[in-house]
Amino acid sequence: MSQQIPISVNVNGTLYERAVEPRLLLSDFLRHELELTGTHVGCEHGVCGACTVLLDGDAVRSCLLFAVQVDGHGLVTVEGLAPDASSDRLHPLQEAFREAHGLQCGFCTPGFLMTLVAFLEENPHPSEREIREVISGHLCRCTGYQSIVEATKIAARRSA
Repeated sequence: MSQQIPISVNVNGTLYERAVEPRLLLSDFLRHELELTGTHVGCEHGVCGACTVLLDGDAVRSCLLFAVQVDGHGLVTVEGLAPDASSDRLHPLQEAFREAHGLQCGFCTPGFLMTLVAFLEENPHPSEREIREVISGHLCRCTGYQSIVEATKIAARRSA
């Protein structure tokens, strides 16, 4: 039997305490242990961006981290973006994605959202070039990225 390591992590405002194997990926911890399936797993090499979450406010690839590495830290997943989970309200960036048709199949969308939320916190008035640069680390096979850029511009304008 493999060794279990106790961890304590705040995810979307809820404290979770679990014992996990040292080799358990954060993406698998979120999806299988906590049943937060909005964090998608694509390439498992940190290339596609689908598994992006916020770790203490910074966008990170959850497939490149072990769950034990987030012990004592705070995470936000796409499920935690909405201001009130009990209502139908969405995060302003999610609203902008819906309005600008910034998604098609939706597989890559959670990763884009998490990266862009962190980006807009640091840069609330980005240029199109800056938006394109920050999303260049994400792969989308459906949209061609233009609608994602437009959605980001809408969200930035509304937060101004």
